[in-house]
Order: sequence, then C-alpha cells, then structure tokens
Amino acid sequence: MANAGSSTFTDRPGGAPQSKQSLRLWLKLLSCSMIVEKRLRARLDSDFKTTLPRFDVLAALERRPQGLKMSQLSESLMVSNGNVTGVVARLIEDGLVTRTVDQEDRRSATVRLTRKGREAFLAMAAAHERWVDEMFADLSGTQCDELMALLTHLRHSIEAHPV
Repeated sequence: MANAGSSTFTDRPGGAPQSKQSLRLWLKLLSCSMIVEKRLRARLDSDFKTTLPRFDVLAALERRPQGLKMSQLSESLMVSNGNVTGVVARLIEDGLVTRTVDQEDRRSATVRLTRKGREAFLAMAAAHERWVDEMFADLSGTQCDELMALLTHLRHSIEAHPV
C-alpha cells in the first residue's frame, strides 16, 4: 500500500511513480551531459591539440586576470590540488601560464595567463561557443529559456535536499 505522505510513491502525470520518473530524468540529464562533454573533448583535441582540463584551467584564469592561487584554482574547478598541479605544469611548459611563488609564504603560488595563453584561450573559447551553439541549434530561444528555468528549479530542489 502506498504511503500518501511519501513523495517517493506519488504518481506523476503519465502514471509513473516519482522515484522512477526521477531516475529516468537523472539518466537523461547525465546522458546529455556526457555526450556534450565527449564531443567537446574530441573537438578540443582535434582542433587545438588540448584537453578539457587544460581548457578549464585557462578559462578560470581568463576570468581572473590578477591570477589565482593554486588552492583557489583547484577550488574553482572542484578538483584536487594534485590534479591542477600537473595541468598547470604542462601549461607553464607550453608558455601559456606563469606561476609566481609568494615571497612571504613560499608554499603558496599564484598562476596567471601569459599573453600567449590568453590569445590561445580566446581562440578556443570562440570555437567552444560555436560547438555548443551547433549542438543546441534545434532548440529555440524560448525552449532554451524554459530549460534554463527548469534546471534552475531543479538545482534549488537538489540543494534543498542534501544527502
């Protein structure tokens, strides 16, 4: 017998229990996200011989011209310091970023884009925007707005129910 007070057993339009509908929605969101990410990774590799983590680091630094401490960079990207350290080291080797050690706290370093890094990122960002536009081309402006509003509502729901 269904518990009337539990949203897990509440029927939704179309007869699907909320739990099943929620799982299907989660899987649909995940599959869309994975497809977009896979295509972006492939295009960054084929067109720019770079990776999505490198692009993400450059994007974070482009938004903060004064630079970011390594800990701030890893926090903004939601990855570990270890993951960022390797990516930054390769970007330094390629002349795309610089790392300056803090003279007062030698354990702390600030990372900034070089001119070459900014130019490379801006070219990648323009292409990235085109690729996303192409993938979303079959959605009208109204549909994009509606989907954004629904996803905002979903995010609020997720944040309201922490695990």
